Amino acid sequence: MHHANPRARRRFDLDRRHLLTATRAGCGCCAPPMLGGGSGKNPLQTAAKQDGENLRLTDFKPRSMLHVPVTRVEKPAFPVIDVHTHLSWMSETRNGVSLGEAMTYFADPAELVALMDRKGIRAMVNLTGGTGKGLAESIARFDAVAPGRFRTMTEPSFALFAEPDYPRLQAEAIEQAHSIGAAGLKLLKTLGLYLREGIDQGELVSVDDARFDPMWETCAARKMPVFIHTSDPEAFFLPGDSANERYEELAKHPDWSFYGPEYPSHRDLLAARDRVIARHPNTTFVLMHVGNQAEDLAAIAACMDRHPNVHVDISARISELGRQPRMARRFFERYQDRILFGTDAVPPPYGNDVPQQLLGDELYEIYYRFLETEDEYFDYAPSAVPPQGRWSIYGVGLPQDILRKLYHDNAARLLGMP
Repeated sequence: MHHANPRARRRFDLDRRHLLTATRAGCGCCAPPMLGGGSGKNPLQTAAKQDGENLRLTDFKPRSMLHVPVTRVEKPAFPVIDVHTHLSWMSETRNGVSLGEAMTYFADPAELVALMDRKGIRAMVNLTGGTGKGLAESIARFDAVAPGRFRTMTEPSFALFAEPDYPRLQAEAIEQAHSIGAAGLKLLKTLGLYLREGIDQGELVSVDDARFDPMWETCAARKMPVFIHTSDPEAFFLPGDSANERYEELAKHPDWSFYGPEYPSHRDLLAARDRVIARHPNTTFVLMHVGNQAEDLAAIAACMDRHPNVHVDISARISELGRQPRMARRFFERYQDRILFGTDAVPPPYGNDVPQQLLGDELYEIYYRFLETEDEYFDYAPSAVPPQGRWSIYGVGLPQDILRKLYHDNAARLLGMP
């Protein structure tokens, strides 16, 4: 055993007292460095920039400093059928309910075909094709002008909803639409959030209202898939405050908020939708926007497991899927035969206010990059500021066999396209 001499012991005691004194004042290893004479800049003590915290959120447009691979995918691995576009719209709308047969057209077919050829798109499905004479006009404008490149869907005849025999009239309208070439039936979020007993007045009409049963059954009999948009992103049903991750989007589009007692909850809307699906097992339902459950893939997976007559499309939800790439890839793998490619594209200038839907070359290249590459941390929309939330996405890098189904085969089978 070694014994320190008295002088060494005294030096140790002095050092120990100095250490204890420093520790009481703060951890010595983390304390700001002592600068000679107390002058100079202390790197751990900085003064806030005057007005530096007052930058407006709308002016904050940061650019990532990550140096990561950037893959440009100009054309998809396989021809694409985009099952979710809006090339036309009913001209008359009352409090969110589209009515009548007059139509507004967003694009010229020749210009669309040029884009489609550049981007490897075999066909576009125009979901909002209208009803009656408007539907016939839409089919003549798109499907007939460029055979095989466009398919047009019909919509409910909500203008007839107040009629006492609406269920019969609606079923007959679906029959008529089928006879002139409608590829299916499209429902906007009107049902559940806008349609009321007096069309635009009175109580909201539930998604699972029995008056629509003949409509669902007619679609089954005519093998017309139902493309249904129920509810909206979960954040739209929460307070639009500083805790809402889609605050900027809701501030820009306040009418997209469904928070409050005057609206059903997100959960109640989806439960009503699921009751319709269960009640009509012979009707094929395509749930738009990953069923508005892209934030909760376990929930939409459970719905698909319960109901084999359910498909989904990915339109306007790569922002959600791309920030959970591992879960998203597993979802694509598990339901590879029941997921459809869609963008929710709207031609300019009508789509300018919703860049995640703005029809153009860049929109399709972002989708192709998300699906085909494993690129990291890139924009999900052609916009200086992410429009649906301030985050970036990651590619899922799907294998060729799944890409073929997602891009083309699943939609071709559903729509009866060779």
